Amino acid sequence: MRNRSSFSLLRWGSLGLIILAVVFAMLQLVRFSRLWANFPSGLTIAGIPVAHLNRQEAGERLLTVFSQPVELHYNEAIIHLSPTTVGFALDMDSMLAAADIERTRQPFWSAFGDYLWGRPSEPVDIPLAVTYSEERLVDFLESEISTRYDQPATPAVPVPGTVNFQPGSQGTSLDTGLAVQLIEAALRSTTQRTVTLPLQRTSPIRPTIQNLEILVQQTIDLSGFDGVIGIYLADLQTGQEISFVQNQGEMLSYPPDVSFTGSSTIKIPIMVSVFRRLGDEYSQETAQNLEDMIARSINPASDWLMANVLDAITGPLIVTDDMQSLGLVNTFLAGYFYLGAPLLDRYDTPGNQRTDIDTEPDPYNQTTPSEIGSLLVDIYQCASESPSVATSGRGALLAAFPGEITQAECQTMIDYLTKDKIALLIEAGVPDGTNVAHKHGWVQDLYGIIHDMSDAAIVFSPGGDYVLTVFMYHPVQIVFDPANELVKDISSAVYNYYNVPQP
Repeated sequence: MRNRSSFSLLRWGSLGLIILAVVFAMLQLVRFSRLWANFPSGLTIAGIPVAHLNRQEAGERLLTVFSQPVELHYNEAIIHLSPTTVGFALDMDSMLAAADIERTRQPFWSAFGDYLWGRPSEPVDIPLAVTYSEERLVDFLESEISTRYDQPATPAVPVPGTVNFQPGSQGTSLDTGLAVQLIEAALRSTTQRTVTLPLQRTSPIRPTIQNLEILVQQTIDLSGFDGVIGIYLADLQTGQEISFVQNQGEMLSYPPDVSFTGSSTIKIPIMVSVFRRLGDEYSQETAQNLEDMIARSINPASDWLMANVLDAITGPLIVTDDMQSLGLVNTFLAGYFYLGAPLLDRYDTPGNQRTDIDTEPDPYNQTTPSEIGSLLVDIYQCASESPSVATSGRGALLAAFPGEITQAECQTMIDYLTKDKIALLIEAGVPDGTNVAHKHGWVQDLYGIIHDMSDAAIVFSPGGDYVLTVFMYHPVQIVFDPANELVKDISSAVYNYYNVPQP
């Protein structure tokens, strides 16, 4: 009886355990079936845990995280950028579809076995899939951030009563390109959603050329010069110009320009005409006369070049014809320089036919501040290694005389002009060591009185190259020292405009 009873208890005990195991397995199966309908353990989407969540719950969690605004810091200012502002949208369908594929990647019973035995799932991350408009982000940065928070640099301003400029101040501006990259990364991040906007320093801009024109006019007024003075300035980077003539402090109408005696500045046109007719090689005597004409302003050297390179009789008229070909209607040479040289022709020009002003220009040679300045611009552009940005070309010389004047010859002309060393006029107004390619001149009457003074220069400065010409006339007398000081001050004002000290 005891043995049979013990056997029955063992059998019923075993049966009970089996039933318990079956019940436990069924309960686990039911629980796992519910879990199987959700995303598996270890699954993340864009780094956000979505394990045991269904599609709707996972989508809501993703929206909660990625709908948070990105905090932008511009110095002390804080700006909140809503992702919807830049069209930031989650591609929910593609991400949840990828998560579903990952959920069903392992067969049901295999996954159930791992679940029963507690084997952890291998972690898997579904990449973030979004769309956004970079164009809208750039527009937001420029219209809402830069416009409101950028601090523009202040330009330099003239110092009243001087030829100097007070430095401007630096500004700050948003580095839009780098900001786009940083904000895009923050929009995609679940944790780093604060961006310190990258800023860049902006240098003070140069004053306007109108500011310079006013400063030059004020400099003339303060000098007390009561004759006729003509100014021409050409910016060799931008092509901007200043051109005006004053008579006793009153501005004269323009155009046409006012004719002045060319004096020795007319030797620049002679040099151009000579180089037009020289070949690649020329004699040492020709080179010496070129240097004597420009660097030493020796008149017989000018006559020798016109007679031997151009024509013994009509050399000056050939120079005039060349200038006419360049459109310089007020620039002419009507005779040789030697004493008693005959007047070969008489020229009526727009400049010398004005009835409101008369500078008593020499009938032998005349020009205007703007025309001799334009010729220097042409020489500079011709000598340049690349076409001028300001004029989209190499100037009028190569266009008017194709194949007759070369870039190398134009550079040689500039080299000759830089040998005119006098430490006066325009050259005196720039720092030592500044490269000034110029031709100066003044005319004395029989009594040694100066009535005309001029200087025409290409100035090569660190802040930009420019052409400056100054012509002066006085019916009674130009006193050299005050006139030289005035030209020096004008030259200093222009140089300081191009080379304003940095803050």
